[in-house]
Amino acid sequence: MDCKEAADEMDKTVAAVKNVSRDEGAGSEQGTLFQLSRVMLPDDANIMGTVHGGIILKMIEEAGSIVGTRHCNTQNGDRCLAALVRVEKTEFLSPVFIGEVVHVSAVITYTSKHSLEVQVKVIAENILTGAKKLANKAALWYVPCSLQNVDKITEVPPIKYASAEQEEEGRKRYEAQKGERLETKARVEEAIPPPPNPERYTVGFSQSSLIHLVGPSDCTLDDFVYGGVTMKLMDEVAGIVAARHCNTNIVTASVDAINFHRKINKGCVVTVTGRLTFVSNRSMEIEVLVDADPLVEKEKRKYRAVSAFFTFISLDKENKPLNVPPLKIEGEEEQRRFEEGKARYLQSKAKRLAEKERQQ
Repeated sequence: MDCKEAADEMDKTVAAVKNVSRDEGAGSEQGTLFQLSRVMLPDDANIMGTVHGGIILKMIEEAGSIVGTRHCNTQNGDRCLAALVRVEKTEFLSPVFIGEVVHVSAVITYTSKHSLEVQVKVIAENILTGAKKLANKAALWYVPCSLQNVDKITEVPPIKYASAEQEEEGRKRYEAQKGERLETKARVEEAIPPPPNPERYTVGFSQSSLIHLVGPSDCTLDDFVYGGVTMKLMDEVAGIVAARHCNTNIVTASVDAINFHRKINKGCVVTVTGRLTFVSNRSMEIEVLVDADPLVEKEKRKYRAVSAFFTFISLDKENKPLNVPPLKIEGEEEQRRFEEGKARYLQSKAKRLAEKERQQ
C-alpha cells in the first residue's frame, strides 16, 4: 500500500464515524472514535529490527479500551471500564520497523445491550520518506464492568448507524462471536508438560512457558489485567516456540480469535504456555494457553483465563519467507490437534483467496 492509499484508509475510518455520529450525547463522535500514535523504539523490536506483534496488539487493545470506556461513560449511572472479552482473527499485513510511527484508529461499529464491537486499523508511517502502509486490522469485543461492582455488567449506550443494513451486519457479527466464544470455552484443554530430552522438531522440543507475577502496572483501575498486557505475553511465548522450531528470524503473521474466558486479578501468577499444533510449508500455528493462579486467595484454584492460536512465519536476513521444517507428530492427541490446525489453515487460506478475488 502506498502513501495515498494508506492515508485514504485512515480518512475512510474517520469519515465512517462522522457519518453515523452527528448527534450529541450517546454515539457522538467524541465517544465513538479514538486515535493514538507512537514512534517504535528498539525495545519494541526483535534483533532484526522488526516490531514484535505483541507490541502492536497491546496498542490496538489500548485504543479499543479507551474508546470503549469513553463511550460507555457518556450516560448517567455507574462509572465503568470496558473489559476485553474477544479479539477476532487479526492479520499482520505489513511488518513494522524501528523508527516508524504507528497510528492506531479505533471506532465503535456495533453495540448490543451489554457489549460493543471496536474495529481498529494500524497505519505505519516512515517519517523520513512520508510513506505509509496498512500494517494491521482488527475487531475487538468489550463489555463494560462497573467500578463499584466489577461483577456487574452495565448497559452500553446505543450508537447511530448509517443504515439498517449496517446495523444488521453488526448484529450478525455479534451473534457469531457469541456462539464461538461459548464453543471455545467448552473445549478448554490442559497444557501438558513436554517430555524430558525431546527430539528436535517435535511439539515437546519447542514447547515453551513464561511465568509472570501480575503487578499494579499491568492492571486497570479495578485491579484486573489489561487485555493488551496478556496478548503481549502470549505473542512473546508464541515467538519463542516458533524460533525454537525454525532457528531463524520469525514474525507474527496472524492471530486467530483470542478468547478471554475469565478476568485475571492483580497478584495472580500467570503461566503462559505455547505449543505447536500445525506446520505448513511456510507457516506455523501455535496454541497459546494462559492460566492464572491466585497467590493470596488460597480458596481460589488455578483457572484458564485466555486461549488463542498464533500463526508465525520464518524469514531470512532480507525478510523473505523461508520454508518451515516439518513437525514430527507423536501420539494421537498431537495428531488430532494437527488435523484441526490443518483445517483452520485451509479455511483461512480459502477466505484469503475469496477476498482477493472479490477485490479484483
